[in-house]
Amino acid sequence: MNSFLKVVLFSCTCVLPAPAAFSQIRLPKLVSNGMVLQREKPITIWGWAAAGEKVTITFQGKTYRATADTKGQWRVSLPAMKAGGPYDMTLAASNQVKISNILLGDVWLCSGQSNMETTMTRVRDKYPEEVATANNPRIRQFNVPMSYAFNGPKADLKGGSWVPVTPQTIGDYSAVAYFFAKDLYAKYKVPIGIIKDAVGGSPAEAWLSADALKQFPTYQQAAEKYKDSTLVASTQQRDQAAGRDWQQRLYKADQGEAPGQTKWSDPSYNAADWATMNVPGYWANQTPLGPVNGVLWFRKEVDVPASMVGKPARLELGTLVDADSTYINGQLVGSTGYQYPPRKYDFGPGVLKLGKNTVVVRLVSNGGRGGFTLDKEYRLMAGGQTLDLRGPWQYKVGATMSPAPGSTTFQYQPGGLYNGMIAPVTPYAIKGILWYQGESNAGRTQDYQALMTSLIADWRQHLQQPNLPFLFVQLPNFNAAKKEPGESGWAMIRDIQRHLLEVPNTGMAVTLGLGEWNDIHPVTKQPVGHRLALAAQKVAYGDKNVVASGPLYQSMQKNGNKATLTFSGVGSGLVIQSKGPLEGFAVAGADHKFHWAQARIEGNKVVVWSDQVQDPVAVRYAWADNPENANLANKEGLPASTFRTDDF
Repeated sequence: MNSFLKVVLFSCTCVLPAPAAFSQIRLPKLVSNGMVLQREKPITIWGWAAAGEKVTITFQGKTYRATADTKGQWRVSLPAMKAGGPYDMTLAASNQVKISNILLGDVWLCSGQSNMETTMTRVRDKYPEEVATANNPRIRQFNVPMSYAFNGPKADLKGGSWVPVTPQTIGDYSAVAYFFAKDLYAKYKVPIGIIKDAVGGSPAEAWLSADALKQFPTYQQAAEKYKDSTLVASTQQRDQAAGRDWQQRLYKADQGEAPGQTKWSDPSYNAADWATMNVPGYWANQTPLGPVNGVLWFRKEVDVPASMVGKPARLELGTLVDADSTYINGQLVGSTGYQYPPRKYDFGPGVLKLGKNTVVVRLVSNGGRGGFTLDKEYRLMAGGQTLDLRGPWQYKVGATMSPAPGSTTFQYQPGGLYNGMIAPVTPYAIKGILWYQGESNAGRTQDYQALMTSLIADWRQHLQQPNLPFLFVQLPNFNAAKKEPGESGWAMIRDIQRHLLEVPNTGMAVTLGLGEWNDIHPVTKQPVGHRLALAAQKVAYGDKNVVASGPLYQSMQKNGNKATLTFSGVGSGLVIQSKGPLEGFAVAGADHKFHWAQARIEGNKVVVWSDQVQDPVAVRYAWADNPENANLANKEGLPASTFRTDDF
């Protein structure tokens, strides 16, 4: 037999078993070891096999049967069961599959954008004890990988597995969802499953199904456009090529990386002629350069005592705009590709030396306002000691460039995330939904209420639970505070979110006071999870006695130059959350011009007035991106929501 014929026969031998393999039971990623199934509701188990193949499921001593349809799809409905476990499940057809360590409890789908995605690793310095000691095998998370699709709903997720919380695994948990789950477990003592299904930066329209997008012609047209997979692929290739080209041109133009000379990151480089700038700050404001785009190098020499040498160390540089590569004594200790992540670079004991040490930051700006974010920590730590790095740094321009080319962020396009990340989850029975999103719609608020109302109805329909609890986080305070009342996209989103409470079986966690003016990802996540858990106790668990909300505006009555406001959610009574007078209110007359108002609590009402407005027609509260002085709350410590009485 010649060698060619041997190869052909070997190939045939390898290929023949494939149809049998294809016919075997295949399960979706969610239906896997360690899964948490929803208690006290019918449970769907589904998957794929050969067309017409009979599938048998054995669970808790009972047997259930299904037959795969002509497309090889099958599903079985299990009856509602009580909380418990761990259990095993066996599935048999032409093969046999065993799923182990199954719990029955409450499952929550946790979606939205980056503040739902933000992990416990990101907030570990805020909650070190929590990260070190978390250990509860009855709290489990399934992390849905990012995936988008425009040609219809996907049948399965790209990956993922059920992971119980331990000190080793908690770092990947959604911080908000973890604290929520911990509170619920403490109260109800049933297993809690978290399906983390969020994508940073995602707008609401990306999470709508094709049916829901029909209400929004502009978004629907965009979704139709991206059904052309050739267009998507070619756009991606073009964008990636343009991005690589920009980076290559920047690197070649960067004098700090020029071949044949001492690199600017080298501690032996002579930077005597470099100018200085105070850190933190932005070079557009603090140097004669103005809004230069490209790469700037920053350099600072620090004296390190013997007590810090030979020990693991950390360099903290707040957040930087936009991308950095950071060196100590010529060694790269960290790099980050965009502005938002905090720069916390841990490095080994061999980097620092006694005496003079050189810290160098190569900082790339895409928008001309690069620099070091204000009111953040800039420090070097080792051996229990800290060196403050604020103050004068040397700087020099490495290269100037036109702004980086834009790119199409496909995961933000209408419908894509629903098809890729929500549709594959919809057969799975759940207790409710947590939603933390709105930042990406704050610049275009006109359709946000319609988008969110549609999203709630859309998901309930596809999950086949018309009364499914939907709990959401109201946007916190963000951006620099302003001295005078004015318009605010963030306030508008908050007020729209307040109005979403008109949809039945919804709840809201107000987070005013938990944000950070200079960080869109605030680290104070435990109270967010706690407030969502309070909302869950009321909406999902039917606890009529729990105070689940702070004050929510109900009505206004005028009396001369004063306006009297009534609220729900007063709990045990209204209080001023901080020392000093009640603040955060503004009033306007017929000219629609708002002025800061005086206010006082009278029983469970608030009386508001301003000497500049004799006939008030409208009142606003906490109406700013960062209403830092707003301080109305109830005695349970829950803050009042942003609101307006007008529709100007």
